[in-house]
Amino acid sequence: MFTNRLNRKPKTPSEAKTAGDSSPVVFMENLSFSYDGPPVLEDVSLAISKGDFVSIVGPNGGGKSTLLKLVLGLIYPGQGTVRVFGLPPALARNRIGYVPQHAHLDLQFPVSVMDVVLMGRLGHRRTFGPYRSSDKDQAEAVLRELGLDRDYAHRHFSALSGGQRQRVLIARALVSDPDLLLLDEPTANLDVVSEHELYELLRLLNRRLSIVLVSHDLSFVSKYVHYVVYVKRTVRMRSASTLTHEAAHEILESEHRSVHHNPRYPGKGTP
Repeated sequence: MFTNRLNRKPKTPSEAKTAGDSSPVVFMENLSFSYDGPPVLEDVSLAISKGDFVSIVGPNGGGKSTLLKLVLGLIYPGQGTVRVFGLPPALARNRIGYVPQHAHLDLQFPVSVMDVVLMGRLGHRRTFGPYRSSDKDQAEAVLRELGLDRDYAHRHFSALSGGQRQRVLIARALVSDPDLLLLDEPTANLDVVSEHELYELLRLLNRRLSIVLVSHDLSFVSKYVHYVVYVKRTVRMRSASTLTHEAAHEILESEHRSVHHNPRYPGKGTP
């Protein structure tokens, strides 16, 4: 049965060590990757700890989404090491929740909110066949925690607002009770109010989850996250609290130049 973990007290360092949580949540060392061409990522070393809230930023084509795919175990590095909870990513996948860009979903596909959330139970069930009542109870519990009451369960996904859809996708990622939440541009196409509400929700979830998200809005997201990871083939990680105005301006200017001068990536999205 799903337990209410939004308000669960975080583990102390000693409790975390006893529970086997001393390894970095994400660890990369001397990692390089290419799509049968020039390196997309080169000599990347990175460590994300339990409880971190991290934003990945950088120009289009710089390797942001590639970094997420490596963590998910969907692709493998050409050289170097990547570990998630101390394991090869494919073996740690049941501890990861993933929220894709909702702009990539087919809104014409006739699915209800409950159908979408229950998809998050696939791969985490011990038996085949119809969903069990416990699966549906968990889905309803997550929806309630995210501010979507029971009436939403049978609504058509495409009939929701952008902010509501994003909460449903987060519910789908949370229904398997993960320890790491990955989000790929979760605020794309959201208005300012919905964006603020989503980040406040993620702030609450960060009490029990490590969170890594890809974002283009550095000026907004840096108010919420602990660390900013700038990706442009290589990786630089900085504390958000010490990110100077000049450094933030440099990153934003780099993204602006990439969007307007890289004909290979004329719009949003990275390899």
